[in-house]
Order: sequence, then structure tokens, then C-alpha cells
Amino acid sequence: MHKPFAFFGTPYVARDTLAYLVEHDYVPSFVVTSPDAPRGRGQVLTPCETKEWAEEHDFNILAPERIDEDIIATIKEQGCEYAIVVAYGKILPQALIDAFPLGILNIHYSLLPKYRGASPVEGALLAGETETGVAIQQMVFELDAGDVIASETVAIEPAETTRELRPRLVQIGAELLTKTLPAFEAGTVTPVPQNASDATFTKKIKKEMGELVLTQNAQENWNRYRAYAESPGTYLFMEKEGKTIRVKIVSARFEEGVFAPVRVIPEGKNETDFTGLVSSGWTPVSATQKDRDALSL
Repeated sequence: MHKPFAFFGTPYVARDTLAYLVEHDYVPSFVVTSPDAPRGRGQVLTPCETKEWAEEHDFNILAPERIDEDIIATIKEQGCEYAIVVAYGKILPQALIDAFPLGILNIHYSLLPKYRGASPVEGALLAGETETGVAIQQMVFELDAGDVIASETVAIEPAETTRELRPRLVQIGAELLTKTLPAFEAGTVTPVPQNASDATFTKKIKKEMGELVLTQNAQENWNRYRAYAESPGTYLFMEKEGKTIRVKIVSARFEEGVFAPVRVIPEGKNETDFTGLVSSGWTPVSATQKDRDALSL
């Protein structure tokens, strides 16, 4: 029998990890996830991916707005030995960490202490790394600074973007976690402290980070395209006869040191070839702040 545990998570990476755990007989006593949030053009209150999956599979669910004393007390009442956290999206207070006798495990999608923070997958691609990995850390009340109890190095393919890399890391992380849990529950794992002097940090991604300017460094444009392919996406501005539009980049290539968009979506229009857009008279430009403001960027 496995020790009772709780699962904390919000987006699809957490949902997919939870599904893998359940498939391999690691079934949490309950799931803690984010409350419903407005989504889409209609801003309809919608459950996150993890909550939706947990509801479909009849799990007990907590979806608090914040982790306060009452929620911590409710969680302690469930009698879980430990918790697993995957992209939950909230800072966990020390009192919550202390609520679990064996602590809290977190799957982080980098080789800690590199790329701590909110966007480790994007961070590795932005830096042009050829490898990254997954680390399972024992959480402490400091950003991604806990002892590592397991890790696995993963090669990054030359043209891989977040669309492909992140799901691979999620699968590898779920597999690594299920392999590690028996020793963790038995108390036979050997935690490895992180070297804080080697730590690097990533930030929360904002929409404006996806802007590319084709006259700037091609390698950096390629790295940014790969890093932001899933979200928020990359885009550039183009001008024709005094009119400026934003153009979303759907696909791109990097050959012989040249970055080139391949398929794009001009704002308000259908997807098309970038070369066709250029041949019709649209020219890539470095947008002014006035252009960005006018296009709600």
C-alpha cells in the first residue's frame, strides 16, 4: 500500500502528471487546484485542466483562492503523509509544507539549480541550451531551492520548441516520479543539496516578450521563437502604405545563420506564407510604442 498523499496542480502539465500517477496506482487522497477563472472571448468562468480531469474522475477537490490558516487546517485533517506539486501556481507557506510529515515533492522542468522560477523550459530554449532535464525537489520556503532527490538529463532537439519539449519533459517527469516514490516513501532516498551559487532564474512570461524584429540577431530570434511557440507566441510588425499591422508567426526556420518566418497570420486575416505577404508589399518594421499602443500590446 502506498502512503496517502495530496496532489497540487493547475494546468495541463499537472493534469497529465496526475493521470500518469493514477494509471500507475498512485492515487491521491484529494486534489488541490486553482479556482475557476474567466477564459475566452466571453470571459466565462471555466475550470482549469487539472480540476476538470479530477471532477471527471470523482476526486475530492479543494480550489481555494488563497492558502490561509483555514485551508491548511482542512488539509491537515485529511491525514496525508506528503504532497506532490506540479505547476500549482501559488506560493506555499511554511505552515503548509510543515503540514505533511514527509514534506512536499515538486517536479521542476530543468536541471536545478539552473533555471529556477516560473519558466524553466522557456529559459533553456532562450539560452540556446542543447540539453535540459527534470528535477524532483523536496520543497522549502524558497524559490526552487529544495534538495534534489532525483533528476534526469534530456537532450533538446535542434528545432524543438516548447510545443514539443514541454510535453516530453512532463512525461519524463511523471515517469521519474513514479520510479522515485517507492524509495521516498521508504525513507531511503539521498537528498542532494543544491549549490546556490550556480542558480539561475527565470521570470513569468509576458505577451510583449514575443515581439521579434527581423533586423536583430537571428540566433536570438530563433531562440525566442522556439521558447515562446506555445505561449504567448511570437509576432512581428509589418508596414504597407503607412499602415502597421501585427503578424503572428506560426512556423519559422533557421538555416545558415538566417532566421525566416514561414507561415504567419496577419492580424484579422487568415494564415498565409510569409514570402507571399512580403511580395504583396508588406515590409517588416521595428514598431513604435504608438503602434503597439494602437494594437493593444
